[in-house]
Amino acid sequence: MKNSGNMNNIRCRNCGNELTYTFADLGSSPLCNEIIKPGELNRGQRSYPLHTYVCEECYLVQVGTQVSPEEIYSDYSYFSSYSDSWLNHAKRYVEMVTGHYGISHESFVVEIASNDGYLLQYFKEKGIPILGVEPSSTVAQASIEKGIPTEEVFFGRQTAEMLKGKYQSADLVLGNNVLAHVPEIHDFIRGLNVILGERGMMTFEFPHLLQLVENNQFDTIYHEHFFYYSLHAVQSIFKNHGFKIFDVQELSTHGGSIRIFVSREANDNYDVSTNVKDILFREEKKGYLDVDFYTTFDEKVKQTKRELLSLLIDLKNQGKSIVGYGAPGKGNTLLNYCGIGTDFIDYTVDRSPHKQNHYLPGSLIPVFHPDEIRNTRPDYVLILPWNLKEEIMNQIQYVQEWGGKFIIPIPEPTILTPRKAVAQKI
Repeated sequence: MKNSGNMNNIRCRNCGNELTYTFADLGSSPLCNEIIKPGELNRGQRSYPLHTYVCEECYLVQVGTQVSPEEIYSDYSYFSSYSDSWLNHAKRYVEMVTGHYGISHESFVVEIASNDGYLLQYFKEKGIPILGVEPSSTVAQASIEKGIPTEEVFFGRQTAEMLKGKYQSADLVLGNNVLAHVPEIHDFIRGLNVILGERGMMTFEFPHLLQLVENNQFDTIYHEHFFYYSLHAVQSIFKNHGFKIFDVQELSTHGGSIRIFVSREANDNYDVSTNVKDILFREEKKGYLDVDFYTTFDEKVKQTKRELLSLLIDLKNQGKSIVGYGAPGKGNTLLNYCGIGTDFIDYTVDRSPHKQNHYLPGSLIPVFHPDEIRNTRPDYVLILPWNLKEEIMNQIQYVQEWGGKFIIPIPEPTILTPRKAVAQKI
């Protein structure tokens, strides 16, 4: 949908074009990881418009209202190490780059947005020199406690100059789920140009816009994610800075991500693989170079909201008890957009002690230890981090003891029974 007369004069943070086409409008929402402490329940919270647009010039999907990174990451509550599947994913990555790309004890590896050291710890085990760059003090300190060298700074050109002078050029730069979190993307890539060695390589993982659209993953839209990338969009940005994407891998993480492999354009160590060409062709064929394609997504989001609320209303009218599992950013987008609070969800649980005995932003649903599910024996468990549903259903398969079932909200509201994990129509 094209917005008539964009009163806010919002412009694309890549090419500067005025943004007039809506991708998805999720109303107003607080910061998704701003977990509320018990003493802050009556303090009130700021909410910001969560309205995404698509640029008709470069086809980059982006949030219109920008919240400063300093505000987002001042008290960050997401610790990567509390997901077993994510740790396994990180370990496999380290095995891949050391086995196939010659990363060894003679290399220098820099991870941007290194969180709590969830990945660099596996390079450390191999005796490979490492450095983490992490702006949030809460998770940076957890990384330092693991013995991982970590600089608590935001990454950009100026920071890269400092890091290169203090350490050295990097043979491998990596960033998992960081490209979407960087509002000044051009300054970020200028920093990469500084820190990367002439023959070095980089890898970045991020949720693929193609998967977001096809699987209706609107809840992955939140203020931390400034951008939502197709391969076409991200390739264009890197190319403008003298880099080439020489390979792409499709991943199952976060509901469907891609990992791009990047080097300097002049680096002849790496030829562009057919994977890159194949995904670019697939995106173009599906319409990702046509602005009208993007504008149909918003209605699909509204329909999912209506279906989820209808299901929850029906269950509550039957006298059923419903609780949540997880306190992820995507879950808070879902709950706040749909207007779901303790009138539907009694509480949620999370493995992270940093979230337990606190409250979710906006909805103010209390967060407890996972043992609370066994104690209260709810009829239904709404799995908010649906991308980890297999891991979570395995962890709490004991709900079958009292006939409990799972609700998966995305891509469409579905009820699953434990063990058999058979979908039921709603």
